[in-house]
Amino acid sequence: SADYPPFEFHVLQDGEDKIVGIDVFLAQQIAEDMGAELEISDMDFDMLLNLMNKGDVDRVIAAMELKDDRAAAADYSDPYYTDEAPLIVVRKADLDQYKTLEDFSGKTVGAQTGTTKADIVLGTDLEKPHMTDVQDLLLPKVTDLIAQLQFEKCDAVVLDAAVAQKYVASNDELAIVESIDLGEAAEPYRVWVAKGDPKGLLPGINAAIAKLNSENKLQSFIDAANELATKAVE
Repeated sequence: SADYPPFEFHVLQDGEDKIVGIDVFLAQQIAEDMGAELEISDMDFDMLLNLMNKGDVDRVIAAMELKDDRAAAADYSDPYYTDEAPLIVVRKADLDQYKTLEDFSGKTVGAQTGTTKADIVLGTDLEKPHMTDVQDLLLPKVTDLIAQLQFEKCDAVVLDAAVAQKYVASNDELAIVESIDLGEAAEPYRVWVAKGDPKGLLPGINAAIAKLNSENKLQSFIDAANELATKAVE
């Protein structure tokens, strides 16, 4: 779901639209280590596991955290990245209005469909920080959510920390609500395969992740993605 810098996003390179990012570089490395050819399929986040289980793709790498419903639908690798807690993005002109989660009561708040950020907006897990009495705006694409915020169709958007920071860095009219704590670090991101791993991919994926960690190579992917994110095409 290539609307998620620095993990997966579009850039123009030599006049060609390419998908790059931490997850893409990881996918390339895993494919290389497994002697496979990589083909990227860009699709809405909330469809990824369903389409994988239908056989449309072999694996999902999309900054996807471990959740019970996902674990029931697919199998997953060892962790490869842990982000900070999610952040709330608002219009900079309205920033002073928001000091606590309660300040969003009666407001329209957006999140990407099918994500843990949507859980925060919907109050799905009452044991974790969440919003109450808000009008939810759930959309498949983060780029569309940011556009809705810019055009004052919603009041805030909840995003993963690294993603929020990238969108704010490229949009001067947006800001992060620094005073609100949405809990501890996010669940680590993992690579997902069809339930039961029918193609036997997980051992090779985990071996590639272990090799990356031992060589601290993921940091080079992060650095390259952060540099490219300044050129992301929305």
